[in-house]
Amino acid sequence: MEIQVDSFDFEAFFHAHYERIARVIARVVGDHGRAEDLAAEALWKLWRTPQVHGESAGGWLYRTAVRMGLNELRSGRRRLRYEALSDAPANCLTPEEAHAAAEERGQVRQVLAVLRERQAELLILRASGLSYEELATALGLNPASVGTLIGRAQQAFRKEYVKLYGTRRNGR
Repeated sequence: MEIQVDSFDFEAFFHAHYERIARVIARVVGDHGRAEDLAAEALWKLWRTPQVHGESAGGWLYRTAVRMGLNELRSGRRRLRYEALSDAPANCLTPEEAHAAAEERGQVRQVLAVLRERQAELLILRASGLSYEELATALGLNPASVGTLIGRAQQAFRKEYVKLYGTRRNGR
């Protein structure tokens, strides 16, 4: 009689990844409350998909979470309301500076929404602090090609930004 033991500790995995996943999604959707909901949904999907438990669980979870965030962003539902709710008062920004910053975040979200999915995923996850190795694992890429793919994604972002909004402010 062979006893099967599920070595995947979902509770520990949840505690180890939930906050970071929520932050990644929040950068995409612009609303921390909605990001927490989507992070919980992504973890629920992981729990319901036992074939990805194990070493590939982290990559699968980040990829799923980013895609859920992008889907939320692309859908446009409630986006304006959530942007207004998620913008915490800035420490010492003038109202004009706060408005300009909110406008720029909205523009970045619009550009991300029209980029190819993999490019948007790369930019979001890299901006969220994932290393090249973590990006390769999360997106199923060859680690040696991550730098090149990020460079291409950045070029595509710049091109789309200029196409939608003209030249960037402050020489950026």
